[in-house]
Amino acid sequence: MRFELLRQRVERAERRAEGCVDRAADERAALGEAWRRAWSPARIVVAGLLSGFLIGRSEPLSKVGGSRWLQMLGTVSSMLASLRAAAASEDAGDSADVAAQQASVAAEAASEGAVSGGPESFGPAPAAAVAAHRDGSPGPAADAPVRAPAPAEAATEVSER
Repeated sequence: MRFELLRQRVERAERRAEGCVDRAADERAALGEAWRRAWSPARIVVAGLLSGFLIGRSEPLSKVGGSRWLQMLGTVSSMLASLRAAAASEDAGDSADVAAQQASVAAEAASEGAVSGGPESFGPAPAAAVAAHRDGSPGPAADAPVRAPAPAEAATEVSER
């Protein structure tokens, strides 16, 4: 055989092999997609109940000791609970740090405003500081210093109008 003929056969065989690989990849992707679509929540529950029944029926845990499995589950659940608590604590600490930073910035701004222009620099006194509350309860004492509302208070007051 000539070299050219052998080279053509090899190229054809390579193309056929690539085609088979491509088809196999496509079929595998289609199978994976069909498998994921087939596992609806109801089927998952039924499969869990059926497998639980079959495992309980074969009773392998009675020979090993079922209490060990319960201990392990209890340990794992308490570990997950402690991890969640640690994450929540860390988030709360971060929030507290941010709130403290914002409070210090607000305090600096308030002290600079008080030094530069006094209470007049905040504009007219808030209505809540001068008049009684809407529900009829008395407002703050008359000798209480007039201050600008905190951003949260201002937002609440605006949203109540």
